[in-house]
Amino acid sequence: MAEVEFAEKKSRFISHIRPVSTEAEALEFLRSIREKHREANHNVYAYRVKQGGACRHSDDGEPSGTAGMPLLDVFLKQDIYDFCCVATRYFGGIMLGGGGLIRAYARCGVIALEASGVSLKREVDLCAVSLPYTLYKQVKRKICASGAEISFEGFGTDVQLKFSLASDELPALQGRITELTAGAVNINVEGKGMGLTVSY
Repeated sequence: MAEVEFAEKKSRFISHIRPVSTEAEALEFLRSIREKHREANHNVYAYRVKQGGACRHSDDGEPSGTAGMPLLDVFLKQDIYDFCCVATRYFGGIMLGGGGLIRAYARCGVIALEASGVSLKREVDLCAVSLPYTLYKQVKRKICASGAEISFEGFGTDVQLKFSLASDELPALQGRITELTAGAVNINVEGKGMGLTVSY
């Protein structure tokens, strides 16, 4: 079992997760969290059990579609079974809006998985860059600082680097490299892949 929390616009969100093998175990865990957090405004939940094919979620009073499904979707995208995750919310007085709620409850699922030690799959771009030796150290430093994983370094007439980086991080890295090199170095995307990450 793991428990982790964060604050969003004064609302307190607490993620609880534990492995379960039956729907009865999931419901018992949910009951225990509801009992522990009786004063909370919401105890949103999601669980998925391979045995019997049970897959359930609830918004528990939040606007329809803004809580239970975003929470469950984190686990569905990773094809994870045999868990129960409960996201407890103590309302802080500031409305988050539909989009804010969806992001907050999705984050509850992500940090619950992080706390349980499960790595998440994330789409990555497979990138290549060619650059002069004079820019090698500075560009490589920028690439590494972005969280990219370098898979190849070749030293010929120019330096050739190949690396993978989360797709949504690439535009920011390209902007930093363009600024650093005055537009002399461009990143070429050679394909797509899946990487493992626990960042959110």
